[in-house]
Amino acid sequence: MKNLENYPFSEPLIFDTHSHYDAEQFDGYLDELLERLVEHGVSEIITCGCDGESSKQALDIAHRHSHVYAAVGIHPQEVDKATPISYVEELAKDEKCVAIGEIGLDYYWVKDNKELQTLIFEKQLELSNKLGLPVSVHDREAHEDTLTLLQKHKPKGVVHCFSGSPESAREIVKLGMYIGIGGVATFKNAKRLPEVIESVLLDRILLETDCPYLAPEPFRGKTCHSAMILRTAQRVAEIKGITTEELLKATRENAKRLFNI
Repeated sequence: MKNLENYPFSEPLIFDTHSHYDAEQFDGYLDELLERLVEHGVSEIITCGCDGESSKQALDIAHRHSHVYAAVGIHPQEVDKATPISYVEELAKDEKCVAIGEIGLDYYWVKDNKELQTLIFEKQLELSNKLGLPVSVHDREAHEDTLTLLQKHKPKGVVHCFSGSPESAREIVKLGMYIGIGGVATFKNAKRLPEVIESVLLDRILLETDCPYLAPEPFRGKTCHSAMILRTAQRVAEIKGITTEELLKATRENAKRLFNI
């Protein structure tokens, strides 16, 4: 398999808190890849659903691999599919489900159904609090509305693939939530994200891929997988002024604490 680099540390420390291993890019070699990733430093993975079908697939994948866990939910781009919240709740009771996600608001790709997005997001925030599960939140060009709803419902969780300002990050952290950092941190045109990483305390940072998307440099544009977090970790550690191993250990402990693993 391509783009599997040597892992430099003695124990697996990479916790990928947000991925999409149900994606068609992994067809034909998914199970082999997930097992190989352990040899390349990956200790835990959370694969996220975006609707009823993909959430069920996430659980199926998690049940096949001991180091993989699932998040179930309705993504803002999928709210018009009318997946019942009751079905998400049923899936969320599975022992391998550790979060409600991917949920949130997206005003970049979908601009004409903000009311429906808000309704479905709020219902899933309520569900997360009811079940005592954290949320994995999607926020694309909807920073103000997302923060307002998080302040209203006060869930545990993470704003994944964070794209807001340092000021917005501080407000998220005030709620006791985490900031999800992925491969974008390595991009040359990532201007605000280094400022966010610098401003947020280490105990509130999680690492992720959002794979198969957003592969870090030097793999940008290729199919991403969890072992590539090593490149992201190197960049985040550089910004924080610590070693990559220290960064991986800290973010893994953060993830285990949040997702109760």
